[in-house]
Amino acid sequence: MTTTPSSIQLSIVIPVYNEELNLPTLFQRLYPVLDSLGRSYEIIFTNDGSHDRSIELLKAQYTARPDVTRVIDFNANYGQHMAIIAAFERVRGNTIVTLDADLQNPPEEIPKLLALVDIGHDCVGGARLNRQDSFFRTYASKIINFVRKQTTSIEMTDQGCMLRAYSRQVVDAIVRSGAINTFIPALAYSFAGNPTEVGVKHEERHAGASNYSFYQLIRLNFDLITGFSLAPLQYFTMFAGLSSLGSLALVGVLLVRRFVLDLDRETFGVFTLFAILFFLLSVTMIGIGLIGEYVGSTYQVVRARQRYFVKEVFETKA
Repeated sequence: MTTTPSSIQLSIVIPVYNEELNLPTLFQRLYPVLDSLGRSYEIIFTNDGSHDRSIELLKAQYTARPDVTRVIDFNANYGQHMAIIAAFERVRGNTIVTLDADLQNPPEEIPKLLALVDIGHDCVGGARLNRQDSFFRTYASKIINFVRKQTTSIEMTDQGCMLRAYSRQVVDAIVRSGAINTFIPALAYSFAGNPTEVGVKHEERHAGASNYSFYQLIRLNFDLITGFSLAPLQYFTMFAGLSSLGSLALVGVLLVRRFVLDLDRETFGVFTLFAILFFLLSVTMIGIGLIGEYVGSTYQVVRARQRYFVKEVFETKA
């Protein structure tokens, strides 16, 4: 894909999964903000296999504003990453902004990001101010950000903020990469030449519940770390080496106590050796699992299987 000049200045990309309670309010707030910008724009909604009335609401909105609304309808749930990628592959704008449908990042904050794009930044990340999430999610996010900072070269204050702006060149690079299970903000950062961040407001979720379970959050961030760094493998190698040396030293101490000092006559033996063996086996199993994660990620890329299936697209041809 090559970047070509477009008559559309701005593309808004919004993944949607079971958001029927939020969509009417989102429509009421988003379109006036974009109309007031004085820029040509489009909004691409990707319905990620919703089980509620989300697709009906999206179709109705397309009918009401066909000039600026486009809807991609997946046949099943492929996840937020694929929903965004599907839209990235079809965007027409020169600047692309991603936004969640739950209104936790207010649409009214979009001009903040565009102002930074206008002065030359090709990747603008939002950093949530005064977060309205639960105590657990807030501090779990801080821990995850810390781990990511220590294990990768990616510098982001708030990797979980969906409100972000990208230049068309960065989005094209993301699409060309063919990435499967990686994290879009991190991937964009790696392709950007002049990234920056800006603080944005954060609101309570308007309605419904988060679509991310605790397991999915862990899985997402594990993909992020293993997708952008070899640090886990390197740390494990060092840990395994130290553990092996420690186990060897322990065996030496036990031998000295038993055969030189004639101690531990009752406790020395098979149970001590089993304890050492079980520890070394646990280290080995962790290593196999970690290596498996990297091999599995490589397999998903190499097999080149179709990543998602679009059931229908609602749009006015350019």
